[in-house]
Amino acid sequence: MVDHVFTDLTLAALYDRLNPWGPGDDFYLGLVRAARSVLDVGCGTGQLLRRARAEGHRGRLTGLDPAPAMLVQARRARPDVEWVLGDMRARLWDGEFDLAVMTGHAFQELVRDEDIRHCLRGVRAALGDGGRFVFETRNPGARAWERWTPDRVYEITAEDGTPVRVWHEVQGDGLSGERVRFTETYDGDAWPAPQVCHSVLRFLDGESLAGFLTEAGLTVVEQYGDWGRGPLTPASPEIITVARPS
Repeated sequence: MVDHVFTDLTLAALYDRLNPWGPGDDFYLGLVRAARSVLDVGCGTGQLLRRARAEGHRGRLTGLDPAPAMLVQARRARPDVEWVLGDMRARLWDGEFDLAVMTGHAFQELVRDEDIRHCLRGVRAALGDGGRFVFETRNPGARAWERWTPDRVYEITAEDGTPVRVWHEVQGDGLSGERVRFTETYDGDAWPAPQVCHSVLRFLDGESLAGFLTEAGLTVVEQYGDWGRGPLTPASPEIITVARPS
């Protein structure tokens, strides 16, 4: 086992470097700009809300995340955004938001049916009349996990200027019961040993997603297969869903 304090604080500081701003962030930023009140569920380091505030968004911006180390990064950058520690069970919001989002494939970290239901019920309660919930998951038909192999090494630079190498490796035979188990390994020249994080992601298809949403009182309005709002096809890389209260 790795030292979790070292891992949490150090790896959180590397998160934005490993996940630089991209087309998905532009997609969500456009939605945030048009909303008066926004709840970012699983906000991580808060990159989306930080950018919106920096650009002059004057409405309510609230980021929610269960990882304390991630929120340390968020609060350091923008103390003028509301950062909440926990998941959708941490606080009850009642019709307070025009928009709720889950970015960065955070929805896939809801592995159990119970977790999905809790999250969606909380989102439904948080949305006001005319509100929208927008999130994305990797389309299982695109089989993204087949490209998570140790030979694909990403090199980023830590805050002190030293290089850090990152790679992924799927455990077992890949997709099993909608779930993929994998490791994410970080290795820095100045580190005493590589840091290995074990993760599980759930890959739901469009029909299964719609079932959970309907159960929570949400209706799918639109779905896209990519960040250019292309149609959802069996091989599309993403399932980008826009839902509203039923």
